[in-house]
Amino acid sequence: MISLKSEQAPESVWQNPWHFIACGFGAGFFPYAPGTVGTLAAIPLIALLAKTSLMMYVIICALLFAAGIWLCGKVNRDFKTEDHRAAVFDEFATFPVALIGIPLHWYWMLIAFVLFRFFDIIKPGPIGWVDRHVHGGLGVMSDDLLAALATLIVLHVIVGLFGQGWIHVN
Repeated sequence: MISLKSEQAPESVWQNPWHFIACGFGAGFFPYAPGTVGTLAAIPLIALLAKTSLMMYVIICALLFAAGIWLCGKVNRDFKTEDHRAAVFDEFATFPVALIGIPLHWYWMLIAFVLFRFFDIIKPGPIGWVDRHVHGGLGVMSDDLLAALATLIVLHVIVGLFGQGWIHVN
């Protein structure tokens, strides 16, 4: 049985709705790879966003990012840490950016997921610089946004090269 460790899920998440939201509506409580679970938790949101116009999708992503700056800053101050493991709203809110303009299909989502987690964990180039030098809620959200944008660029290249080839998009 999986148990929730106190460093994973501060007790306040059960009393404070901001803490619960910041912990990815519970996704951050998972004791192993909470960022990965937080990313997976965004899939239903992506499915809903895919049913909107491209403009609405982008607006909602921008609003989630802006809200995340405030939320992650507040919650990490409350938790007295720079970027608490259980606070996975940054992954939840930025992963949808990786799929802007991409056809909704499981294989594109899988490729996006793998690329996003790669960029978010490895933090190459500017992603790592932002992670080390930008602090507070903006820093917590920005490295994930850059990981999502890197994923978006790579994914658009893949879709452009192979979207109608080895993988047929309807």
